[in-house]
Amino acid sequence: MTKNSFANMQPGQCSRRDFLKLSGLTAFSVGGMMFLSGCGPAAQDSGTDSTGAGSAADDADAGEATLGDGQTLRVGMEAAYPPYNWQVNEESDYTIPIDNVDGAFADGYDVQAAKIIAEGLGMDCVAVKLSFDGLIDALNSGQIDIVCAGMSVTPERADSADFSDSYIDDDIVMITKKDSAYAGATTFADLAGASILGQAATMYDTVIDQIPDVNHMTPAETQPLVVENLNTGTCDIITYSMLSVPKLIETYPDFVELEMTDKFEDSVMPDNAGIAKGQDAVLEKINEIIAGISEDDRQQMWNECMDRQPA
Repeated sequence: MTKNSFANMQPGQCSRRDFLKLSGLTAFSVGGMMFLSGCGPAAQDSGTDSTGAGSAADDADAGEATLGDGQTLRVGMEAAYPPYNWQVNEESDYTIPIDNVDGAFADGYDVQAAKIIAEGLGMDCVAVKLSFDGLIDALNSGQIDIVCAGMSVTPERADSADFSDSYIDDDIVMITKKDSAYAGATTFADLAGASILGQAATMYDTVIDQIPDVNHMTPAETQPLVVENLNTGTCDIITYSMLSVPKLIETYPDFVELEMTDKFEDSVMPDNAGIAKGQDAVLEKINEIIAGISEDDRQQMWNECMDRQPA
């Protein structure tokens, strides 16, 4: 589940959204595999003076650069929004444990980014599985240390948390069935009368208001439910992640992307990491890490996640 003129998050809903543009450290993929070394806490200077006492200034500097307990990075996500994040039952080189689900692991693009961020901070990381619209509250209550969940910064979200630079960017497109009366639509006017579905509490839902004279359906809670509604004929059209279309059409060969000349406004969805406010040194470090991920590595990570994601 993004992103620019996005919906306000509402407590108690379980939702996500569609997709995003790209994002650092130095150790990435080799031969199609992700290798992240040295996940233990970073070695710290003793910071002692000639008397053996630590400097208060040194302690303050160290504290400013520490996220959470400085050892285990608790990463909030839905674990239900492939290829950004999803849950699996087996551990692999790509996964991290889901701390609040016994025997479960998280995989996905957000997970790979979180692993790189944790590596750069000298930390291990675990996922914490939560509803999408509860992530900011969990961040500010201290339940999690960072959000990596296909979430885009919006003015509303920026009031409650600080966000990193993007580590991938997506856009929103529309999908229908090949035999749909709307399969040849190229303008918003061509969609008059169509029933269009998006994901709750995301831009996938709110952008539908830009299309006149359509049936804006009550949004589904997750992306898999959005897709299922199109597959079963409950709706005519769905909004979807541009980056994820190739895998979707491979899985559902009777689906087709609408080739629109009319475009949604403010629909680009960056994938930003979120942390609690007041941690400027940590945010600066996270941005340095993200900046170190090359465009090629981002694309390779995305492609591999598209190949691994569940149908």
